[in-house]
Parts: sequence; structure tokens; C-alpha cells
Amino acid sequence: MSEFHCIDAIRALGEESRLRLLKLLLRREGTVSELATELSLTTYNASKHLRILREAGLVDCEKRGQLRVYQIAGEFRNHLDKNDNVLDLGCCLFRFDELPV
Repeated sequence: MSEFHCIDAIRALGEESRLRLLKLLLRREGTVSELATELSLTTYNASKHLRILREAGLVDCEKRGQLRVYQIAGEFRNHLDKNDNVLDLGCCLFRFDELPV
């Protein structure tokens, strides 16, 4: 599991598709294929965005047989739970309950 750092989060959250993926993952976990289908992304793009989110410590990936299932990273989930689904980075505020899907 990656550790959550604000600077890495800012870099990762600078793209709308990644914000949409995070908002969906706040509701449920999913495979690349499931997430891509729901957000009308190619599996290639969804996979690329999920890798960036994982490297930033925002998303975890769990291998279940042949599948890789993505979910919000534990430390990031705890941060959001404590702050009513708001990520305050000092310079900017991300309200995950108000982001587009």
C-alpha cells in the first residue's frame, strides 16, 4: 500500500478522468474493465489513470485470482472520512461529493 502525500495527490488529481475514477471508487470497488465501462473510458486509459492514482497513494489494487480489483487506499479513505469527503491541500479543496461522474 502506498502512503498518501498531498503533493502526489495534486499531481494525480490534475486530470478529470482520474477525479471521476476516484469518485466512482468512493462508491464501490471495481476492475479496470468495470470502471472503464461505467465511465466510458478505454481500458487502456482507465488502467493508465489507475496506475497514476495508485502511485500517488490514492488507490490500492488487490489481486483476486486473475483479476485486479481497485479501491480507495486505506490512508486516503481515512483522511476523507475524517473530513466529510473533502480533501484540503491548503492551496486547493477537492469536494469528492460534488465532482462530476
